[in-house]
Amino acid sequence: MRALPSANPPIVRSRRRDPASDWPSVRQWANQAFARASGAPLREGNRVTLLKDASENYPAWLNAIRLAQRTIHFEMYIIHEDEQGQLFADALLRKASEGVRVRLLYDWMGGLGKSSRRFWNRLRAGGVDVRCYNPPRFDRPLGWLSRDHRKTITVDGAVAFVTGLCVGRAWAGDPARHIEPWRDTGIEVRGPAVLDVEAAFADAWSAAGDPLPDERSRELPPHVGDVPLRVVATVPNTAGLFRVDQLVAAMARKTLWLTDAYYGGTAPYVEALRAAARDGVDVRLLVPGASDIPLIQPFSRAGYRPLLEGGVRVYEWNGSMVHAKTAVADARWARVGSTNLNVASWLGNRELDVIIEHDAFARQMQEMFLRDLGNATEVVLQRNRVRAPGAPTGRRRPATSGSSSGGRMVAGAVRVGNTVAAAITNTRVLESVEANIALIAGALLAVLAVVSFTYPRALAYPVGLIAAWLAAAVLWRGLELYRNRRHAQHPPTPRKS
Repeated sequence: MRALPSANPPIVRSRRRDPASDWPSVRQWANQAFARASGAPLREGNRVTLLKDASENYPAWLNAIRLAQRTIHFEMYIIHEDEQGQLFADALLRKASEGVRVRLLYDWMGGLGKSSRRFWNRLRAGGVDVRCYNPPRFDRPLGWLSRDHRKTITVDGAVAFVTGLCVGRAWAGDPARHIEPWRDTGIEVRGPAVLDVEAAFADAWSAAGDPLPDERSRELPPHVGDVPLRVVATVPNTAGLFRVDQLVAAMARKTLWLTDAYYGGTAPYVEALRAAARDGVDVRLLVPGASDIPLIQPFSRAGYRPLLEGGVRVYEWNGSMVHAKTAVADARWARVGSTNLNVASWLGNRELDVIIEHDAFARQMQEMFLRDLGNATEVVLQRNRVRAPGAPTGRRRPATSGSSSGGRMVAGAVRVGNTVAAAITNTRVLESVEANIALIAGALLAVLAVVSFTYPRALAYPVGLIAAWLAAAVLWRGLELYRNRRHAQHPPTPRKS
C-alpha cells in the first residue's frame, strides 16, 4: 500500500544568509561605480610614465615616431605652423616615405589661424593621410560647437601618449627671448590599455570620413606592468568624465588636488567640491594666473568666491600659462588628459583622459602638484574682494597664444549666464564680486533694447537670415533621414543578368 502524503509536510528551513555577503567589497564597489560612470573598463597590466612639459613629452613622441614600423595615429587639437609644428611634420613625412601608414586628425577650429592650407597639403603630398574634424557645413549651422579636443598619439598599437599638450612653440618656450614654456602634463602608456586609445582614434577617424581598415589586432596587448587604468574617451553629450569628476569629489577622503587651464565649474560640480571640503577633504585648485585671453580673467575670478567660501583653496600659477588638465585624490587615484573643468569639455567635445588607480603613480602626481604650488600664489577672500596676496607686484606676463580660446570663452560665458539668470530669477544670492558682470550685462541688454526700438530692422534682418539658415538645415537633414528610411524599407531590387 502506498503511503499518503502528510497533510502537514515538514518545513525545510534554509540556512540563514548574512546580508553583508550580498554586497561586494569596497574595491569591487568602487570599480563598479567608476565603470558605470565612465563607461570604460579597468585594464590591468600597464606601464605608465609621467611626462612633464614639452621638454619631456616632445622627445618621447618623436622617439616613438622614429621607431614606428606599421602605423602612426596622430590626433591633435592644434598643430601650429611654427618650428615645433615643422619638426613633427618632418618626422611624420619621413616615416610615411618609409612605408609606415601615418594618419593625422586635427580639429578645424583648433587649426583656424594656426596652420595654413599649404602646411596640410605638404603632409598630404608626402603620403600622410590628413583629415580635418568637423569643418563648417551649411546643413549643420551649429556643428562647430562640437570639437575634437583630444591630444593623443599611438604607434604600432604598442605605445600611446595621452596629454594636455598641443604642438607649438608656446609649449616649448623661447629661452633666447626669456619666454617660459607652458606648464603641461602628459603620460606614456604601454600595455593592454593602448588598444582602447586606438579604438578611440578609430571612432574619431570614422567621424571625419571613411572608417579605418580592419588592420588592428583584436587581442589585447600583453601585460607589461602593474598599473590598472581606464581610458575615458568621451563624445558630445555623453558627459562620462563629468560623472567621474562628480564621483571622485564624493569619494575622496583626504585630498583632492586639481589643475585646470580653463576652469568653469558648473553649479553641481562646485557644490560637490564644497561638500568635500566641508567634510574635511583638502580640496585645492590650481589655475592660470595669466591667460591667453586677458579679457576673460575677471570672469574666471568671479567663479572663485563660491569655492573659497566653501573651504576650497585656489592657487594661481605665476608662470606664463598652466595648461594641464589633471587631478589626484588620496594618493591613490589620478587623472591625466584633455578635459577641462567646464561645460564645453564635459558636454560638447571629444575628449580623452586616462584614469589611473595606482599608489606609486598617484604619489608622483601629488609630488608634482606640490612642486607646482611652489610657483603659485594662493587666492584669498579679503573684504568682499578676491585677491592673491603676496603675488608679484609687477604685472604678470600674459600667456602667449598657443591654444584655442574656446574653452575659456565658454567658461566666461557660463559665469555671465549664471549671474544674469540669478539676477533675473532670484534663485540665489548674488555676490559683490559679480557686480561688474551684472552691470556690463545689464548695459548690453539696455543697448540691445534701444536698438530694437530705434532700428528694428537692424535686428529683424539678422534674426530672419539665421532662422532661414536653420530652417534650411533642419529640412535638409529631415529629407536625408526620410530618404534613408525609405531606402531601408524598400531596398532596390537586384537586376537579373
